[in-house]
Amino acid sequence: MRKIDFPEVNETVYEKTLTNGLRVFLLPKKGFSKTFAIFTTNYGSIDNDFVPINAEDFVHVPDGIAHFLEHKLFEKEDGDVFFKFGEKGAFTNAFTSFTRTAYLFSSTSHVHENLETLLDFVQEPYFTENTVEKEKGIIAQEIRMYDDDPDFRVYFGAIENMYHTHPVKIDIAGTVESISAITKDLLYLCYQTFYHPSNMVLFVVGNLEPEEMMRLIEENQAAKDFQQVAPIKRTFPDEPKEVAIKDRSITFPVQRAKLLVGIKEDIGKLRGKEAVKHEMIAEVALELLFGTTSDNYLRLYNAGIIDDTFGFDYTLQDSFSFVLIGGDAKDPDKQKNAIFKALEQAAEEGITAENLELIKRKKVGQFLRALNSPEFIANQFSQYVLEEASLFDLQPAIEQITVAEVETFLKTLAEPKRQTTFQILPETAE
Repeated sequence: MRKIDFPEVNETVYEKTLTNGLRVFLLPKKGFSKTFAIFTTNYGSIDNDFVPINAEDFVHVPDGIAHFLEHKLFEKEDGDVFFKFGEKGAFTNAFTSFTRTAYLFSSTSHVHENLETLLDFVQEPYFTENTVEKEKGIIAQEIRMYDDDPDFRVYFGAIENMYHTHPVKIDIAGTVESISAITKDLLYLCYQTFYHPSNMVLFVVGNLEPEEMMRLIEENQAAKDFQQVAPIKRTFPDEPKEVAIKDRSITFPVQRAKLLVGIKEDIGKLRGKEAVKHEMIAEVALELLFGTTSDNYLRLYNAGIIDDTFGFDYTLQDSFSFVLIGGDAKDPDKQKNAIFKALEQAAEEGITAENLELIKRKKVGQFLRALNSPEFIANQFSQYVLEEASLFDLQPAIEQITVAEVETFLKTLAEPKRQTTFQILPETAE
């Protein structure tokens, strides 16, 4: 077991790669009453074209199958795993994103038993044709529910505008039509390919003893058989640099319009610390431009062009990256024009070193405060590990950001070919 010290944040992580390929990370937090564990596979909604285990040719599986698989793993022949966690005083959940699927629990007692349950239920799939058919109805209802959510619709509407062919434009849950094609055999195919321990990460944080916890995990894994596998081959369609749709709007039963400006990046594949650095540059740049203490935010808020729903988000993954800016809007066209004007002005005028240092200190402070949350540490650490980086790379990355790097990013945001807008408009006037 390797001990990794991070003196900048006064943290120590214990790491080991088991014989079956599973990467385990343990972070002791003395004085914490809650332990949080997250078991993550490097498999998300965009992974629909891949070479299955022990095969040679690529296959295509239905949209939404990763999310469907996440749901089905909780159901076993002897009942629902949620009840087993509940009996031991644990909260459990799971989520599927574009690039990963994660299963988690938190508890203040029976930590070892709950960890065994987490490992066992994820590594013991049980699918039948009957339970698969039953699940289709449940997930179809979930899809329809999100279709009725204006915040969800504006989010995916902006992404759909940006991308021509990349599967990131498809709802993580798929469509009612796509999930109808999911079968028990396809679920097992995806499970066997992507749920091998060598494609997974286990992270545990809390008041734990590293040697004892690692021994428990090793014994659990040693009792299971996993075949040797080659690295997973995935493929994604070629994606043009410019956005697919420049502007789009739909009407919806809302009282107030919603707007998102989408900006599509084309930066190739960034990994490790290089990716962390670019992500931090983007977040600092956006905070400078549209953070709640920025001149743009205060001016637009006081003018009634934006309200407290206004914000921004930056997403960076292996095969895609984008910016979203916007919120509710009394006049979405006025808000859109104000955003574009702010982007253009920032690209032309640049930023000051003084303002940059203020935002950098703010971001470092937010990061350090977040380290008091075991959920934040576990979730973010697991994500960065899959990207060949560390959560604790963030602080030095922020501190090293230069004016020139931020200004280069701001110029990218101002390129018209990268920009799109999506609006949700009230069906009737207010």
